[in-house]
Amino acid sequence: MVEIDKSISFDGRDIRLKIGLLAPQAGGAVLIQSGDTSVLVTATRAQGREGVDFLPLLVDYEERLYAGGKIPGGFLRREGRPPEKVTLTCRLIDRPLRPLFPSWLRDDIQVVATTLSMDEEVPPDVLAVTGASVAVLLARLPFYGPMAAVRVGLVGDDFIINPTYSEIKSGELDLVVAGSPDGVIMVEAGANQLPEQDIIEAIDFGYEAASDLIQAQREIMAELGIELVTGEEPPTDPTLENFIRDRAEAPIKLILSQFADKTVRDDTLDEIKATAVVAAIAELPEDDPVRVAAEADGKAIGNVFKDVTKKLMRRQIIEEGVRVDGRKLDEVRPVSCRVGVLPSRVHGSALFNRGLTQVLSAATLGTPGDAQDLGDDLHPQDEKRYLHHYNFPPFSVGETKPLRSPGRREIGHGALAERAIVPVLPPQVEFPYVIRVVSEVLSSNGSTSMGSVCASTLALMDAGVPITQPVSGAAMGLIKEGDEVRILTDIQGIEDFLGDMDFKVAGTDSGITALQMDMKISGLPLNIVADAIRQAKPARLHILGKMLATIDKPRKEMSPFAPRLLTLKIDPEFIGLVIGPGGKTIKGITEETGVKIDISDDGTVTIAGNDGERAARAYNIIQGMTRKLNAGDVYVGRVTRIIPIGAFVEILPGKEGMIHISQLADYRVGKVEDELAVADEVIVKVREIDNKGRINLTRLNIHPDEAAAAREAMNK
Repeated sequence: MVEIDKSISFDGRDIRLKIGLLAPQAGGAVLIQSGDTSVLVTATRAQGREGVDFLPLLVDYEERLYAGGKIPGGFLRREGRPPEKVTLTCRLIDRPLRPLFPSWLRDDIQVVATTLSMDEEVPPDVLAVTGASVAVLLARLPFYGPMAAVRVGLVGDDFIINPTYSEIKSGELDLVVAGSPDGVIMVEAGANQLPEQDIIEAIDFGYEAASDLIQAQREIMAELGIELVTGEEPPTDPTLENFIRDRAEAPIKLILSQFADKTVRDDTLDEIKATAVVAAIAELPEDDPVRVAAEADGKAIGNVFKDVTKKLMRRQIIEEGVRVDGRKLDEVRPVSCRVGVLPSRVHGSALFNRGLTQVLSAATLGTPGDAQDLGDDLHPQDEKRYLHHYNFPPFSVGETKPLRSPGRREIGHGALAERAIVPVLPPQVEFPYVIRVVSEVLSSNGSTSMGSVCASTLALMDAGVPITQPVSGAAMGLIKEGDEVRILTDIQGIEDFLGDMDFKVAGTDSGITALQMDMKISGLPLNIVADAIRQAKPARLHILGKMLATIDKPRKEMSPFAPRLLTLKIDPEFIGLVIGPGGKTIKGITEETGVKIDISDDGTVTIAGNDGERAARAYNIIQGMTRKLNAGDVYVGRVTRIIPIGAFVEILPGKEGMIHISQLADYRVGKVEDELAVADEVIVKVREIDNKGRINLTRLNIHPDEAAAAREAMNK
């Protein structure tokens, strides 16, 4: 293939697409670059497998640490289990890509994005999303593209395209918009309580930039002589569909309009399928075309029955404005909340119910040493002090399957809930705890991620975390048939499964903190996206009202089993002194007081313990060790040991000085023991600090006022 090097500029920030340089045996390959960040994206197609009734699309994202000039840690010194950021990027690529493949496509497709080089300013994730579209087009796969993604930041009053890491950190918005020729196809955002209109304008701004990347891809394909392949759906025999429709359409329609309860509805639909369809087909002659079609594919009956159900549900919403559970289009399911549902050994807990969806969240408070270390990856964030984990066990949907480690879905939903809550967490200087929240989905019927946001907000307030504002969330859905569009508030499982959109919106009563929109169609115009955002607001506020009726502010007292933290700032030059050789000093303080001590590189010392007096003792020891002394300072000390030439006095916790025998009195002293004994209290003045840091003390020339001030300071 001929080499092509094309550049697109956004306010001076270039994106380069290099084609024909790397990976010649892949179906399609592109090197996409911005700054010093380079991502190789490939797309490869394999022959479809027998019996597959879905699109087997596999999206992988890889980060090589050499891309940032790093050598991996660990014994093997090579990349191991992918960090969470890698999994989230896989999802970010997959979500706008998957809906643009034809529904009938069954070939194995693999898209692999590999970060080969990365600077400390340009995130690679949005580059990988756009690169995936280019690679798919080059591979000549059936695809309703091109597709492109950009990141939008808000710095001051200005939107910027593809902000740097530092601009994202200092800004009020981190939004990724993916678009196709048909409109917006994916949105992912975290925001600092921005108004709905600001979010809508940011999406519009991002889609315009994505449109430029879409046009650039068209120009590249034209230059290469590659035509966009959409393909034609293979012809299907309507015999089986007509048979099922004739026998099941009327009872399915009745069920969808009468049974609001999910379990009853699902059981009744299964009964109709078994009696009106499966049993009827079994009674047909063996050579009947309907029976032949059903037996040729073991999944055909179930797939056609599901398709008939989907069309009837959608028609009922479009034509009658009635949902399967009888709600209005903008109506929220019944909401109930409880806090403190677990014993106080769990620092905070809450149970949130919305319809049949139920989430239990538990909050745990930890010390700075419990922060998650993110050092062994390519991104500039070193650690996380807020961790949100999401679990989705099979019993939550009445199924059985082996329990495994968290998958992409669990990681993605946990990250969304985390993003929604981070903007309302107290600053670390005011609340130095590391916080972990775990959301256990106990029952699922739609929007468990937003249920996790609500339950976790309640659990944090129950734990006494002083969040600035409570956060709630709702999931919006969409049914689109031709020009007819219906937006659904608080979608349940069947509406998510058979609908066209899952749009999660979380925020406070002041504004939005997180968004996530996924499509099953090839894109939406901005006005419909804007309507969904606006319709979500009253739903969020309704749910928030139910939450605040349960607990309206964070508890003033934390669980007695939560650690108590004291913090102090020391000069970083004293860190080695506090730690001591081989950690001997800090270990001694820990053993003496029974507390946990964490020291950061900037000199922040955090002391954690359940006993306030013990924590205060450790605080005083470290403060004393690290206080800078000056000649002439007066202290009340205690004699710790006596030697022939003088006495050692602890003037501050952990800090000793020596009184030479000549400085004990204004007359000649024969023996130190004649003046002092171990444990005696003594008033001393700092005479000098020598060049080795040794503190020399004296009892001479101390004014009564100085002595009184020293005693007063000691008693504080």
